[in-house]
Amino acid sequence: MKTLLKIIAVASAFGLIPASAIAQDANLAQPKQELAAPVATGGAQPQEVSPAAPVSAGEAPSDAQVEKATIASRTAPTPGIGQPDGRMGVQDQVTPIGEEAAWFHNVILMPVIVAISIFVLALMLYVVIRYRRKVHPIPSRTTHNTLLEVVWTLVPVLILVVIAIPSIKLLANQYSPPKADLTVKVIGNQWYWTYQYPDNGDFEIVSNVLSDEEAKKRGEPRMLAVDERMVVPTGATVKVIVTSNDVIHAFGVPAFWAKIDAVPGRLNETWFKVDKPGLYYGQCYELCGARHGYMPIAVEVVTPAQFAAWVAFKGGTMPGARPATAAAPAATQPAAASNAASVTAETSPDQANLVDATTTPPVTTQGATNSKRGESQ
Repeated sequence: MKTLLKIIAVASAFGLIPASAIAQDANLAQPKQELAAPVATGGAQPQEVSPAAPVSAGEAPSDAQVEKATIASRTAPTPGIGQPDGRMGVQDQVTPIGEEAAWFHNVILMPVIVAISIFVLALMLYVVIRYRRKVHPIPSRTTHNTLLEVVWTLVPVLILVVIAIPSIKLLANQYSPPKADLTVKVIGNQWYWTYQYPDNGDFEIVSNVLSDEEAKKRGEPRMLAVDERMVVPTGATVKVIVTSNDVIHAFGVPAFWAKIDAVPGRLNETWFKVDKPGLYYGQCYELCGARHGYMPIAVEVVTPAQFAAWVAFKGGTMPGARPATAAAPAATQPAAASNAASVTAETSPDQANLVDATTTPPVTTQGATNSKRGESQ
């Protein structure tokens, strides 16, 4: 018996048993190698393989691998960035428009407001003390003063000019965006958001608010966490087309300095560009019904590679991506055409399921959790 155990140990150490198993099933080569490692190293724990790593060279990752990689790389919120933190003032801005607007607010508006407030307060205190009844029992009969009238007319005009110059420049930059690298269509609903990606295969995701328990489990702020985030890449100019399916909503993300109404039957447009990965929250800013406070916005900014993986996981395509059959020999072109026709048939909507755009959309209960009207979760 001892001799038999020694023979088995020697065979395992030299990898004979795993090698025979690998030779029988090449598709299970990676798991077999992982199982053989502890025996050869004296029982060391096997190291986990990256979920996004292909099984073999040149092989694309499976949907399960892409899903695991996407979940593993899910961006966690950063305290004080992209969400309210109790400060007095605007949030830290992460877009060029936001930085310009924050400069305008902090350098131009706030000093002018403070100066005017102090001046008016000092003038009122002077008048109250200098011309009180005890000192002047008989009030002055002065009715006109040319110098004062000229001053209180010209000074407000100069103040408005000082404010107008950077303000007009900011408005011009805000409503004259550069060429877009990505377009996202945002649709407001009672009471959830829908995001469509027309540049990436026109797939759609539906975003609903998470319960307080689920948000706490994920480490996200309550009333701001969602199950599906709007995902965009860093460094891309994102054009956001906003509309609504029912009533007036408003799409807004304070850290982007972006807010625009979502009006039924109308397309409004805004844009942003974020160079720093992160998670940024917003909300609906237009009173839209009983559950207006339960339709938050979460925008996740990731690297271009992560964005491409996320698009692939959602069933979309990257612009300019060519199908794998493009370089196939001429003999295989009929088969490739057949596969393309099959894919088109599978992804095309059934004519019976098409709804006339002029008809009223059906009422949906999506986004309404198990609560009565007017009551919180």
